Amino acid sequence: MSLGTAATLIAARVIDKTYATQAGDDVVALARVSFDVARGEFVTVVGPSGCGKSTLLKILAGILRRSSGELTLGGRPVDGPSRDIGVVFQAPVLLPWRTVMQNVLLPIDIQRQPRRAHEERARALVRMVGLDGFENKYPGELSGGMQQRVGIARALVHDPSLLLMDEPFGALDAMTRESMNLELLRIWGESRKTVMLVTHSIPEAVFLADRVIVMSPRPGRISEIIDVDLPRPRSLEMINSAPFGVHVAAIRRHFQSLGALDA
Repeated sequence: MSLGTAATLIAARVIDKTYATQAGDDVVALARVSFDVARGEFVTVVGPSGCGKSTLLKILAGILRRSSGELTLGGRPVDGPSRDIGVVFQAPVLLPWRTVMQNVLLPIDIQRQPRRAHEERARALVRMVGLDGFENKYPGELSGGMQQRVGIARALVHDPSLLLMDEPFGALDAMTRESMNLELLRIWGESRKTVMLVTHSIPEAVFLADRVIVMSPRPGRISEIIDVDLPRPRSLEMINSAPFGVHVAAIRRHFQSLGALDA
């Protein structure tokens, strides 16, 4: 039985995750997490360190098993890795001996799909992420932001329905991070993929999202899901607007006693 509606891509119902420690104790990472994500939606997840944000993303990616609950992607149960999911991590994890194009095509090689059939899509993705002319460069010749763009193109090369991003810009300086936020919105607008992005930054969460999932300290629960009714397309000037500040303040109230999130 599928969860959600025809417009729903992700349906999570009462997801729990408990880890067993070497000492034999149980650590509850996630508790009764339920939400839906619509097709084409951009959702961000924000919460303090250790609240289970990355654990949740790994469960969605099928690389970590949930302890209980139901999870479907496009109406199909998520019980392991899927070709319908692309993942971008905080570190680009590019292979230094492969060029930009070769790194983008890595999932195709791993899945043993015909490379020639995907080369044109890979070139189009390299152009879309703003790296036209860098196809034959190696990771060591690229800036951190450029390397992360390669990671995004690589995650999209097999045309997944869902793009999962775990703190993708956390290691970048503030100016590059702002630039990459704008680039990500442009890429999302062109690709129309469903995106779910984890971040520590409340302003980043608001700037990017249609909705923000706010998580509690461990065990991670959903404290609130906030609709971001700011117009699109978005510009950096919006960050200084009163409506933007209202959304940021609404999220920050959840964490005022923690001091655990970026301003």
